[in-house]
Amino acid sequence: MPAATSPVPRLDRLTALLQGLSPQVTLLPGSPVDTAFTQGPPLPTLHLALMLEEPGASTAASTLPPPEPTLLVWRADDAALAWPLPSLAHVSLQGQAVLAGPMAGLLMGAFDGVLVLPLASADPALQQAVWLIRSELQAPRCGGPLLLDRAGDILFIGLLRHLIAQPRTRHGLLNGLSDPRLARALVAVHDEPQQAWTLERLANTAGMSRTAFATRFRAVMDQTPGDYLYRLRMALARDGLQRGQSLKQIASAVGYTPTSLSRALARQQ
Repeated sequence: MPAATSPVPRLDRLTALLQGLSPQVTLLPGSPVDTAFTQGPPLPTLHLALMLEEPGASTAASTLPPPEPTLLVWRADDAALAWPLPSLAHVSLQGQAVLAGPMAGLLMGAFDGVLVLPLASADPALQQAVWLIRSELQAPRCGGPLLLDRAGDILFIGLLRHLIAQPRTRHGLLNGLSDPRLARALVAVHDEPQQAWTLERLANTAGMSRTAFATRFRAVMDQTPGDYLYRLRMALARDGLQRGQSLKQIASAVGYTPTSLSRALARQQ
């Protein structure tokens, strides 16, 4: 009788990324649009607008909301899209995801314009988060404010799961994580940025040849593997400095010597 084989562990594409993003999600139910959300916070931020109304709602002045439950997502720092919905549009839920972690810049580059995500075809995790929120909005119960506060985190995770399962951006980190082979290399460097990552080692992790990996990575991520690793390490290093860590501690955590890290940080100034 053949020996039983252990199941291959499922690749966790999001845990290390979420830890590096430190998302702080705030949800505000109902209309009218809260103009406080139109003021872009100093940290990288994504705006969210959940449209749950049936067709026929008074949204004639807007060209964005389609006639079905929809989530809209866009960057708060895009001056042309500070709040792309007219004040008369009925927004069932508005919110913002402030990304306070060092990896925020790596994610924000993937967002361009307004992402319009019809919920009927969304990833189940995103649908479940929205229906939980919708149920609470329609029939508030005890503990509702705290539930909505927690639901914001679930909604954001569901959003990232959806954008990995069904990429909507032209290139960038979410597209890379949606690629089964590139994702293995990306998760590896997210988990252990201090390792001595070479192109050959990253390609082996992805199960590809060096040339195929480098070509595919650049096409999907719009940057080379070396550039991405450098950006990740520098972001983590700057975060460590802001938190008062010593240069020696930071260098060890990101795979540099203190001298080489000091030079790399100086080049970025």
